[in-house]
Amino acid sequence: MGNRDFRTNTLRVITLSLAIMIGILFSGIGYGGQIQPGQKRIVASGEELNIKGIILSRDGEMFVLRDITRTDTIVVLTDSTSIKSERQGLGLLPERRSKSFQATALLPGLILQVKGKGDSEGRLVADEIRFKESDLRAAVTASVRTAPVEDKSDKALRDIAETDKRISSLDQYDVVNVVTVLFAVNKTDLSAEAKAQLDELASKAPSAKNYTVEVQGFADSTGNYRHNMKLSQRRAEAVVQYLTVKHNIPLRRITIPMGYGETKAAADETTAAGRAKDRRVEVRILVNKGLSQQQAEPAAPPTKTE
Repeated sequence: MGNRDFRTNTLRVITLSLAIMIGILFSGIGYGGQIQPGQKRIVASGEELNIKGIILSRDGEMFVLRDITRTDTIVVLTDSTSIKSERQGLGLLPERRSKSFQATALLPGLILQVKGKGDSEGRLVADEIRFKESDLRAAVTASVRTAPVEDKSDKALRDIAETDKRISSLDQYDVVNVVTVLFAVNKTDLSAEAKAQLDELASKAPSAKNYTVEVQGFADSTGNYRHNMKLSQRRAEAVVQYLTVKHNIPLRRITIPMGYGETKAAADETTAAGRAKDRRVEVRILVNKGLSQQQAEPAAPPTKTE
């Protein structure tokens, strides 16, 4: 067997294994690719836990992790949480070193392993998080939602509807603040006006409990497509750097900054004034309604963990 055939077969094995794992973890998915509500885990204070699962929803410093038993755990990130990819090596292939990642890499749909301890609120405070880079690439296009459940009992219907509403709202955010900062032609530097806008936004962020910062960069239609994609990405990253360095907003509260190039025009591109409005970065402060509601609920009897 040649090297090319060996690599091809190896990739097939990896792909099949990933598909099986996703199928097992998503065993609660009903028709239409929607996720049924899972059981909530309450982690005892100080309890050490090592679980593997898939991220259902991300909200700033927290995310909901569903394991193979369809039990959902709220995981909390801290400044000391170690986030790395797993070392990879298979058969005769050379082993690849693990890489360190920021919390922005923790996307819904990502399969990962979490080690940590319980806090006083029944959540798991993560010490270590490990995942495969192939799973991270797959998570970019993952979508997690909730399926309706039928029951003939009126009370059960009300209870299920309330549960579905809470779980489905994990992907529903309230926008509590938004600013749009503009850039000069082919530039990524923040102007004095842009910095003032970001200063005001950052001053309001701490007042929003469990907030997440979403950063999206854009460009006008001048220049080629590839250049504009890179330019818009650098603009988004410039905003993230300013918010983290100047205002100490933790990276774990910022979603992966995305550059969209010229694909989402906000104004008339045939005029200079319109193109000026498209050389922009949009920054939003979001609050996840689902997780906020979960935090406000009284603690349920703890789920036994092994």
